[in-house]
Amino acid sequence: MTVSKSGQDVRSAAAPAGAGIGLRHAHHAAMMADRPAIGWIEAHSENYLGGGAPFHALATLRRDYAVSLHGVGLSLGTAGPLDERHLGRIAELVRRIEPLLVSEHLSWSVQGGVYLNDLLPLPYTEESLAVFSDHVDEMQERLGRRVLIENPSTYLQFAHSTIPEPEFLAEVARRTGCWLLLDVNNVYVSARNHGFDAQAYLRAIPAAAVQEIHLAGHSTNVVNGREIRIDDHGSPVCEEVWSLYRSALAQFGPVPTLIEWDSSIPSLPTLLGEAHKAQALLDSVAKPRSHDAAA
Repeated sequence: MTVSKSGQDVRSAAAPAGAGIGLRHAHHAAMMADRPAIGWIEAHSENYLGGGAPFHALATLRRDYAVSLHGVGLSLGTAGPLDERHLGRIAELVRRIEPLLVSEHLSWSVQGGVYLNDLLPLPYTEESLAVFSDHVDEMQERLGRRVLIENPSTYLQFAHSTIPEPEFLAEVARRTGCWLLLDVNNVYVSARNHGFDAQAYLRAIPAAAVQEIHLAGHSTNVVNGREIRIDDHGSPVCEEVWSLYRSALAQFGPVPTLIEWDSSIPSLPTLLGEAHKAQALLDSVAKPRSHDAAA
């Protein structure tokens, strides 16, 4: 249990066990019919705000699976106020689904009321740290629970950033009591794009705050003779990311792990096969930590 700046309790929730998959519309029917053996499922919050058949599928699967809601549109890094209507709709979805985990991104995507179709990076400065932390506090108070913040994949860096990204995340967690969603593929992609040490990045992350891990595939592009890694979630997890994941498990323990696959979506058995690889690695490390360690 943690306490927000206002003094209100923020409810902590038990984490789902083992490896899970991202729930995508292409797999709704197969998931509903077959109920495959999988630890948990994660849904993009914005895909289920409109009710109808998508919400019905998620609510039905919630009876048999632990659910994590992963937001992509709240824009916690926006310099202005949060979109209260959007936050209210997220809060209502959380109330109806009762997920075990709720997460958002270290990014911004709204400017002047215009939603941009991307998760854009922040300059890592004291000013943006204060803005982002205040918005995390606002989200947690509205939802009445602790949330998780995901590290981004980036392709450019701000020249005036003064705080290393893992230290920025660690300070957000310290100020707000939030947890962290460590996307191992994002760490690898950004490390390759910017030339930093991915292992050192992991060592700079506070272990007790990491309560979920993402794994995904990425692609490679060449721009002006320079190789760029693109976080497109459109292929199997590469061996280098699996290796980094093993390092993450050695540092953080058997954290609930999700396989993301958002483009060129494969058959459900292929997606489940990736999750089974993650589960085998989870099973090879010690018993899960209690969430009380992050309080």
